[in-house]
Amino acid sequence: MTLPNRRSEEWKWTDLRRLIAAPYARQAVIAAEADVDRLIAGSPLAGVKARRIVFVNGSYDAKRSQLPQGTAAAPASLADDTIVAIGSKLAAEGAHLMLEGNMDMPVEIIHVATKGPQRAMAHRHTVSVAAGGAASLIETFVGEGDYLSNAVIEMNVGEGARLDRIKIERESGAATHLAHTIVNLSRNAILRDFTLTSGAALNRQNGTCTFLGQGADARISGAYLLNGKQHADTRLVVDHAVPHCTSRELFQCVMDDTARGIFQGKVVVRPDAQKTDGKQSSHALLLSETAEFDAKPELEIYADDVVCGHGATAGDLNPDHMFYLKSRGIPEAQAKSLLIAAFVGEAFDTIEHDGIRDALTSYAEGWLARR
Repeated sequence: MTLPNRRSEEWKWTDLRRLIAAPYARQAVIAAEADVDRLIAGSPLAGVKARRIVFVNGSYDAKRSQLPQGTAAAPASLADDTIVAIGSKLAAEGAHLMLEGNMDMPVEIIHVATKGPQRAMAHRHTVSVAAGGAASLIETFVGEGDYLSNAVIEMNVGEGARLDRIKIERESGAATHLAHTIVNLSRNAILRDFTLTSGAALNRQNGTCTFLGQGADARISGAYLLNGKQHADTRLVVDHAVPHCTSRELFQCVMDDTARGIFQGKVVVRPDAQKTDGKQSSHALLLSETAEFDAKPELEIYADDVVCGHGATAGDLNPDHMFYLKSRGIPEAQAKSLLIAAFVGEAFDTIEHDGIRDALTSYAEGWLARR
């Protein structure tokens, strides 16, 4: 298949034909037990109590998994889309979850890539939250070595249901991460979605959120913590297909060294989607003169009784804030870490689970020191 390139408007900042030069192919890798356990333990959310479904090098790991009732793990069929089509070529495996009632703890799908030859792996997950239900879902990606990770998830939130979804992308520094998230919201459904992007050398995440029932509410947020030569591109489309729905998008992006971050956010309001309330914002913190952030906010509105807006900013650390912290005896490196954590903390604040929010705050505070 032909990879997208800069001639396509949606891919003009992430030319996969140029950026992916190696012929990644799916191949079996025998994982050392100690490596798998070490990588799982090193996840930012390892301390959060959850039912875990584990995939190792692209394959389901039954020994380490705790399948909730109504869950299966099996090969998946895939539909059309660039990233989805790549997964189709790689014979993706995935979890299929039907979540009912109020779940007593989060369900975590954790993807582990261990040391091995250059290769590709793919996953396709489907998650449905039954009408009136409430569930928390975590997707975690960790690994080491040179590999391509392809991940597609489709989430359907039933009438009056709520889904809190947290994604942690902490892939290997040599990895490529390609993902597509598809969300469908029924009447009065609630979505709270957060993604941390911090690991792979090359990262492209597509997302589509479609309002199918009136009264639905979606809050989609994310944070980048990028350094070195990392490249991360998020393309998010929020489709208001029906009236009386609310959407909010907030992305807080930190780039250092020669890292490049991109956020492409598009809100579509269909002709019949009156009383839509949709807002999006993206903000960048550039820690070096060679870091780069590109923002492309879009509003495509076909209704006249709506409240919609967007905004984007980019800048460096506030010297007054640095001076204030240093004048109170806080070392410069620690002061810098605290300000970075506070910046991305605006996105973390959208997470309602205290343990997850605290774990990510700790991760952000230690990000500079771990580099």
